[in-house]
Amino acid sequence: MRKRFGKQSVKFENRPVVASTASIVGDIEGAGPLGNYFDIILEDDMWGEESYEKAERKMYEMCVKNAIERLNITSAGIDCLLGGDLLNQLISANYAARQLKIPFLGLYGACSTITESVLIGSMLIDGGFGANIACAASSHFSTAERQYRMPLELGQLATPTSQRTVTGAGCIILSDGCRPDAKKAYSGCSVVVSCGTIGRVIDLGITDANNMGAAMAPAAADTIVTHLNDFNKTVDDYDIIVTGDLGTFGTEMLRDVCQEKGVDLKKKHFDCGAAMFAPEQNTVCGASGCGCAATVVSSYIIGKMISGEIKKALVMATGALMSPLANLQGESIPSIAHAIVLERE
Repeated sequence: MRKRFGKQSVKFENRPVVASTASIVGDIEGAGPLGNYFDIILEDDMWGEESYEKAERKMYEMCVKNAIERLNITSAGIDCLLGGDLLNQLISANYAARQLKIPFLGLYGACSTITESVLIGSMLIDGGFGANIACAASSHFSTAERQYRMPLELGQLATPTSQRTVTGAGCIILSDGCRPDAKKAYSGCSVVVSCGTIGRVIDLGITDANNMGAAMAPAAADTIVTHLNDFNKTVDDYDIIVTGDLGTFGTEMLRDVCQEKGVDLKKKHFDCGAAMFAPEQNTVCGASGCGCAATVVSSYIIGKMISGEIKKALVMATGALMSPLANLQGESIPSIAHAIVLERE
């Protein structure tokens, strides 16, 4: 079977099954339009820990554990954990992996980390290098604010294009669908990863760290167009086209850029960042963060697929590959978007 399509896309012969998922979010996320879909909603965003960073590490660990428990197996049954977070040196994922004691590959794609993880996890399963792969990503509003922007104590006002980093963690466990005895938490159907497209780093010179949507939209457009061209597909081949973290401003920009390239997304496009919060929650342009796409895809999107409302989804999490150090040196914000295709069988 041909597996390589174009320079950036891959198709899986042994299509990994989405065997289990889990999601944890903070109270503000839980109060939003998608609140009923998340597994755990925290009342306290420190979750009984001494710091926000330790709370995020706990979210990551517990999310992976919950997804594993749904399969009625132990962590010993997971061949590899893939994923990361937004913090320096991936401390949330690293310290969670220390507790989970699962072979671990830390990945940094900023807010694109969950689809990067699923894409690589699918390659491992398709290649026969693992039977159960856990993919997870997390973020926390308070940890991200004080790493990338200003100390929380300053009470900095949001700018017109800003987005709120999601407090949340999401986990997707992939299994080898070739095995008839493969365990699944979801009965009655299979949601599989059929193919994917590796994103390119795109930089149009955006320097405003409070305008993530504008920085990431060109990368999302590039991946969408590349994916459709590589597989000779159109927008009509999918029930929904999902982006991760563009928010309302970035969503408008993405649709405009794609329209210029001859791709009309308006009837099919759904952005996790734009959907996470309600307008009255005053988050300006919506949500972002590693936990944004991770929680929405693992709960809402896959939930809709299990119920039969969505049969085929093109899913891209979008990441701004920025750092405070690079910004201080006058660098612009490069971005990336990795795509996976989820299909209901």
